[in-house]
Amino acid sequence: MSDAREWSRGDTARFLRVPGADDDKYSRGVVGLRTGSPAYPGAAVLGVEAAWRTGAGFVRYIGEGRAADAVLARRPETVVGSHAVGARVGAWVIGSGTDAASRTVEEERELRQILRGAEPVVVDAGALDLAADVALEPAGDRAPTLLTPHGREFARLQRRLGVAEDSDRSRAAAAAAAAVGSVVLLKGARTLVAAPDGGVIAVEAGTGWLSTAGTGDVLGGVLGALLAANPNADVAEVAAAGAWLHGHAGRRAAGIPEDADGPGRPIVALDVAEALPVVIAELLA
Repeated sequence: MSDAREWSRGDTARFLRVPGADDDKYSRGVVGLRTGSPAYPGAAVLGVEAAWRTGAGFVRYIGEGRAADAVLARRPETVVGSHAVGARVGAWVIGSGTDAASRTVEEERELRQILRGAEPVVVDAGALDLAADVALEPAGDRAPTLLTPHGREFARLQRRLGVAEDSDRSRAAAAAAAAVGSVVLLKGARTLVAAPDGGVIAVEAGTGWLSTAGTGDVLGGVLGALLAANPNADVAEVAAAGAWLHGHAGRRAAGIPEDADGPGRPIVALDVAEALPVVIAELLA
């Protein structure tokens, strides 16, 4: 169980393509984000920015107030709405920059609707508890979901699912994925992507400079864009491709040469989002 498949540059390239003459904004992928909050409006901006920079043809942001205003100020091409119901999207990103403790009844109802929809959902931070709850409820409609916890969030997820702790991260991620019936992307210096069937993919593509606030929000936008652009692909493989892109964008932003070691330099999350197009262009070359 602890053995993991190592993910590569060539693996990632399979999930990217140059738009053709017959493409439009919808065929390139529509991403919906219900992220950010009055306390953390920047999370909404970072996820939206990353979705656009990864090649989404259309990005919808669901939210109001400071977060919506910040999104439009940074990315005016984004379509902003107050409610997710009826929104046409190919994939959702939820939870980034939110706190379950301050979630309203209306917000929870809408998030549960997304989690019981047909489109794949990237679940981060403040919505991880809901994804676990929906998985443990009696059988019903459930969206394909991709959970993206960091270490502390993963420990809380294990407790909520009743999964025992395990010092082997690969085995622990696989156990959580089986319990929740979803793909689990466990963030870290060595990112692990576990599928419910027990398969695990390892992605070593980043830099320690990525351990800074907001980079997880960027990852959510990357994953949402790739899921929307690859509707029939294996969710675990799409997740691994997103982790690889995110890691290499972090390396590029930090000034670390491709396939070389170096100290690099400090970065902020927006640097990672802005480096994504260059990394994608190199993969498509």
